[in-house]
Parts: sequence; structure tokens; C-alpha cells
Amino acid sequence: AVAGLVAVAAAGSAAWAAPRPEQTGERTRIALVQPGVIAGPDSADRRFDREERLTRELAGQDVDLVVWGESSVGFDLGDRPDLARRLAALSRETDAEILVNVDARRSDRPGIYKSSVLIGPDGPTGDRYDKMRLVPFGEYVPARSLLGWATSVGKAAGEDRRRGSEQVVMDVGDGLRIGPMVCFETAFPDMSRHLVQDGAGVLLAQSSTSTFQRSWAPEQHASLAALRAAETGRPMVHATLTGVSAVYGADGGRIGPWLGTDASAAHVYEVPLARGTTLYVRFGDWPPQAALVVLAVYGAVGLVRSRRGARRPLVPPVRTAHGSPVRHGR
Repeated sequence: AVAGLVAVAAAGSAAWAAPRPEQTGERTRIALVQPGVIAGPDSADRRFDREERLTRELAGQDVDLVVWGESSVGFDLGDRPDLARRLAALSRETDAEILVNVDARRSDRPGIYKSSVLIGPDGPTGDRYDKMRLVPFGEYVPARSLLGWATSVGKAAGEDRRRGSEQVVMDVGDGLRIGPMVCFETAFPDMSRHLVQDGAGVLLAQSSTSTFQRSWAPEQHASLAALRAAETGRPMVHATLTGVSAVYGADGGRIGPWLGTDASAAHVYEVPLARGTTLYVRFGDWPPQAALVVLAVYGAVGLVRSRRGARRPLVPPVRTAHGSPVRHGR
């Protein structure tokens, strides 16, 4: 409790005097494409068809960027040039670049990756981010030689996804730079912090919570984007396959409507841009670290005091007024 109070007081005092991000007066128009629940045979092809149809509805709406959800493309674009051509055609029709998420075995290296891939009017631009922090058991099995049996009793990954090696900031034109993350990664504030430090003006998350449709998980997951926005002072977009999709401003406040788990739609959001820095972007996770230091010092002082007390006799001998021990029976 003492450590927490000290850390909160220190953080509050520093935050009062710290610079705060401010609106630039500029806005960017970002469209989210949420296809909804698509299951069964050939679901990857049918999902792509629906995403393509929804994206075409954005033509003529003066959109700067279109964002699809996690695993929105189930095929490596190197193996499926026909899909790459269809995406390039969509970029030309909407006059906007499209951020898709490829969940497939790569044609240029071994293994399966989940990757944010930017598509322009001529096809993939070369900007690609491979997911770095994978979901235990969902996307890989830790200590597979010991825990591989989990694949037989649940939906644990039959084959481990491969990890990316670094975060990527992408330039989508007109000075707009975006920092993509994939699903689970929005739970880690250090990732959004590093993207903003590297110059991202808008944070993006591509997610899929289709396994949790009838639970509180989609809403909770979407709300993480509000925290990351407020921490970094940058707007954040949370795009999913099946909801909840949402957009938050630099103060963490929601912009426009949520796309719920019953929605299959494309929606355009006017996203205000911001500049400046926050205390968290500048100094990182120092409040909890400071709390741990205070707690450790407090614990060490208590330990020293307890040891000193242990050296003293627990009950001092009772003495008479003359200073001699009491003799019973007198």
C-alpha cells in the first residue's frame, strides 16, 4: 500500500507538469472492413470475397487507408498472384492503400506467419510486419516436446507460427505513418510506445476474436486500444474479422460507432491526428518499477527490524522495587 501510494503520488506530480499531446487540426479518413462470421469449407475464399465486396463500397468516399482484420487473407500472396492483383485493383478503385493481414505459410521462407501487409495500386508495397508476440497454445505450444498433447484435447496450434524480429512503421502517403500490431500484442503497452517513438502517427491493431463471439472478450479486447491511445497520445484503430471493431482518439475517447459482433460492414472514421509526447512514451514503465523499488526497500527495513527484535528476550524478568527477582511464596 505504501509503495502504491508513493508511486501514484510521484506519477501524478510528474504528469501534472509533463507535456501533453495536442490536436494538430488534421484528420485522416480510415475505413474498417469487418466481414463477420464465415465458417465451414472454403471459408478463406468466401471471406476474401466478402471483404472485397465490402471494400468496393468505399469507392468515392475519399478514404486514406482501408484496414482489414487479422487473418483476413488466408493465402500467401506470393503463391496467389491472382489475389494480389484483386487487392491492387481494390486499392485503385478506392484510391487508398489497404492493410491486410496474411495468415499463411510463406513462399519465400519456411513456416507460417501472421503478417500485416500493405497493398498499393500496384500490389504489395514491400511494407510488411510479422507478428512478434504469439498467443501461447493458440499460435504456438510452449515446450512442445512436453506439452504437445494439448493439441489433442483442444484447439492448440498443430504447428507453431513463426515470430517476426522487429516492429515496423509504415508510410501510407501524405505524411501519414502507421504502426501495426496484431491481436494479442495490444495487451503489451511497450509495443505501442516503441511504435510512437519510431514516428507512428496512428496505431493499428488487426484482430480476430471469432472464437469468443458469445462472451465479454470482444468488447474487452477492443477496449485495450483505448488504453494504448491514452498512454501514447496517438489515435488507435482496432479492426477485427467478427467484431468488436472500434476507433479511439489520442485521449482514449471513442470515435464513431463500434462494429459489434453481429455486423458485416465497412465504415469510414474521421480520425483526428495529434502531436507531442506523453509521460509514458518518454519514460516508459517507471511508476510500477518505482513501486517495486519502494516495496523492496520497505520490506528490507521490516526484515532488519524483525531480526533486531528477535535478539531481545521476549519477556523481561520481573523485579521487585529493590531490584531483586520476585521469590514466589513470600
